[in-house]
Amino acid sequence: MIYVLLAEGFEEIEALTPVDMLRRAGYEVRTVGITGKTVTGAHGIPVVADLTADEAGTDGVRMVVLPGGMPGTKNLAASPFVKEILAKVHASGGILAAICAAPTVLAKFGYLKGKRATCFPGFEKELSGAVYTDLPAVTDGKIVTGKDMTEALAFSVALLAILNTAESHA
Repeated sequence: MIYVLLAEGFEEIEALTPVDMLRRAGYEVRTVGITGKTVTGAHGIPVVADLTADEAGTDGVRMVVLPGGMPGTKNLAASPFVKEILAKVHASGGILAAICAAPTVLAKFGYLKGKRATCFPGFEKELSGAVYTDLPAVTDGKIVTGKDMTEALAFSVALLAILNTAESHA
């Protein structure tokens, strides 16, 4: 199972492009509204999530995707559910992914220490412990980061690549 976490003010293209591409590739993907069933993106587009945080279990989750956007990224960082699911997925050897401003959430919880990562220009200083790179998408171990909404496709391709690699080693 792959979860794409939606917080009020998320960047729509950064959330829905990975959902679309991963589902087209046959992966089981669920959007999770961390504040409720309907979550409104940064550009006023309401999205009905597949699950709420209360409905979402943590067993069997192999990847968590954090879209950026403001104030979506700040809302993700403040959520106890987000902190818990990132910890559980990471501990079980799963993949953590974030794009745009959202890699700062991974940095806040210590997942980027010593990892190469990218983010939206201007947020580099908030990637504490990371080795910043200006690439469109970066995979380092089980961490995938994307630069910004213009790179949502490249980010999604990186997600597919790490999933395909993981399956070929299973």
